[in-house]
Amino acid sequence: METQKFNYDNNIVRAFLYATIVFGLVGFLLGLTAALMLFYPELPEFLFGTDDTTIKSLASGNIQGLINTQGAMGFGRIRMLHTSAVIFAFVCNSFFCGAYYSMQRLLKTRMYSDTLSWIHFWSWQFMIVTVVITFLMGINTSKEYAEHEWPIDILITFSWVVFGINMFGTIAKRRVRHLYVAIWFYMATWIAVAMLHIFNNLEVPLSFTSWKSYSVYAGVKDALVQWWYGHNAVAFVLTTPVLGLMYYFMPKAAQRPVFSYKLSIIHFWSLIFVYLWAGPHHLQYTALPAWAQAVGTGFSIMLIAPSWGGMLNGLLTLRGAWDKVRENPILKFFVVAVTCYGMATFEGPLLATKSLNKIGHYTDWVIGHVHLGALGWNGFMAFGVVYYLVPIMWRTKLWSVKLANWHFWLGTLGIIFYAVPMYISGFTQGLMWKQFNPDGTLLWKNWLDTVTAIIPYFKMRFLGGILYLSGAILMVVNVIKTIKIGSFQKEVPAEAPALANIGGTRKEGEGVHLWLERTPTLLAVLAFITIAIGGLVEIIPTLSLKQSVPNITAVKPYTPLELEGRDLYVREGCNSCHSQMIRPFRDEVLRFEGKNGQYSKAGEFVYDRPFLWGSKRTGPDLHREGGRNPDSWHFKHMYNPRITSAGSIMPRFPWLITNKLDRSQMVDKIKLMKNSFAVPYTKAQIDSADQWADNQSKAIVKRIYSEATDVRDQMAKEKIAKGAAYIPLEQREIVAMIAYLQRLGTDIKTTQIQTASAE
Repeated sequence: METQKFNYDNNIVRAFLYATIVFGLVGFLLGLTAALMLFYPELPEFLFGTDDTTIKSLASGNIQGLINTQGAMGFGRIRMLHTSAVIFAFVCNSFFCGAYYSMQRLLKTRMYSDTLSWIHFWSWQFMIVTVVITFLMGINTSKEYAEHEWPIDILITFSWVVFGINMFGTIAKRRVRHLYVAIWFYMATWIAVAMLHIFNNLEVPLSFTSWKSYSVYAGVKDALVQWWYGHNAVAFVLTTPVLGLMYYFMPKAAQRPVFSYKLSIIHFWSLIFVYLWAGPHHLQYTALPAWAQAVGTGFSIMLIAPSWGGMLNGLLTLRGAWDKVRENPILKFFVVAVTCYGMATFEGPLLATKSLNKIGHYTDWVIGHVHLGALGWNGFMAFGVVYYLVPIMWRTKLWSVKLANWHFWLGTLGIIFYAVPMYISGFTQGLMWKQFNPDGTLLWKNWLDTVTAIIPYFKMRFLGGILYLSGAILMVVNVIKTIKIGSFQKEVPAEAPALANIGGTRKEGEGVHLWLERTPTLLAVLAFITIAIGGLVEIIPTLSLKQSVPNITAVKPYTPLELEGRDLYVREGCNSCHSQMIRPFRDEVLRFEGKNGQYSKAGEFVYDRPFLWGSKRTGPDLHREGGRNPDSWHFKHMYNPRITSAGSIMPRFPWLITNKLDRSQMVDKIKLMKNSFAVPYTKAQIDSADQWADNQSKAIVKRIYSEATDVRDQMAKEKIAKGAAYIPLEQREIVAMIAYLQRLGTDIKTTQIQTASAE
């Protein structure tokens, strides 16, 4: 058969490689900033200005600089920007970089369309830039790993579809009959992410000229869909595509074949089937139906087998080549990456068990677990791919192997100094929260006791972040130096015989999987069915059956002012630190509500779009916050938490006190809730929404002035000073925030306490 000549496209690979490096540094720096703010919450004041004389500031002794930031440096916004930068900018770009390089060589063809390649690249980078801008402005949905508002969701969908067309088009014109295992993982990644992204991000925009939207799901249903997405974003954004890279680059770097072809088959199909069922393990002991929690736990335990199958297949690929690990920094990165993958995928199922989940959930244990995977598995795989590609694409040797080894050891120490303190911190939190005195009172009743105890571990975690970032900076130096001494090859000549058409029917004696590997359409369809089964079984019954969320007649919709306050809560990212889910444990009911308390019920969240249960308690749970503290306390707490709570690590929100509340869309929000989601607002309530909000805000301000004469006097002075420019306190954002906080948990009250055992 005649050999065909063609060229591989290295140009698109180079573009994604540069993006990986740049956004990797950005993501690490944002993470380091968030870590610093957990023990130095005054960082924004130091940078922009403060009225606190105990804090040094780069600006003048004026808080106006901080107010002018409008919360852009708030922890909640920085934290969601960090996670999005690491997931969508760093890991996804590293996947695209490795996929565009490996697909061409595995399929013996150039990408289907150079134009589509570049549309994909630029649309994805544009999406990342819009995420940065909107998150800093407070435009977000609050949904973990899916905080992007609806226009960006559409942009992600567009870019992902372009990538899919290009990938499947390339597969269609391949010159290799059977698809290699890495391609299976790329295909499954594309299918699963498309399904997860679309279903989780179904939302109704307030208008097509507004960024604001509300989830089509509410409360418990929203929580289930979100963590079906959230857990499987870890599976199909942070795991399966990186496994595809492992199956290509690790054998290449080791110059050894994959250990076991059969184990690859078992690993692939079992992993994509089991993963989709495990999402509910993030919602143990919550208001989610018990059967869904049990299913999540069961399948999470089952995940150990396929995950470790992949880990062993990777490590055993190095059989007979371990001597190369001593010499080759690329293999060092890959070995530690795969080891971290194995550790994280063993720990995850353990955390899914109810015995450990009641201690670990909402603590820093989960943060340590996540970063073991992110820094070790994702980060080190990306670094290994970069070190592998740069010398090949620039046709030279790595500038400094010694510098790469320094990067490896700094990164490894960074992981240790990051993860281990978070584990200790998490154990400390989980155990302190549950300790009782002999008389039945909480041993550590003051939340700040547990916060103070873990501050040293936050500082150690910060040191780990510095080490990890320092290693990445060494990589940048090494890459730049290597590029300067090398010569980049945009077009790489290649040749291969054309693929003969032998039909899609299975041949006599041909193995089932060999047949699937040469019929990509059937492989893709079967992968989609395998992936979709878990979601269908878990989500459809919960969404369709009314009895899955029992009705509580006392629960009423939010008032217009409370709804505005809730949107402010989302804007500031408050759910990054505060949960709104009191689990049925004696310690939680007693700590967050007192003697007349109740744990959280599914029926209490029917008007919550989106749900705000949170995933970490840096601060206390707020689901029973209403009425616990006076309005003036919330006013002062938002202005400076350290006034009301000495030693607090909560950031300040002074702009809430100075900003005028934008009520221009308030009535439209109420109408949307009624018309799109059947929230039972009456016509009279909608017509009088402005008056309703006015009355509630006046009542709040009246209480603030009666409780805190200093606030009243300050407002009086401000009125005289500003004259016509003065904004009455009733019209400011802080009043809406207080209205929302004071509403939380006030719909149901009881003297009966029924809890699950916390022993």
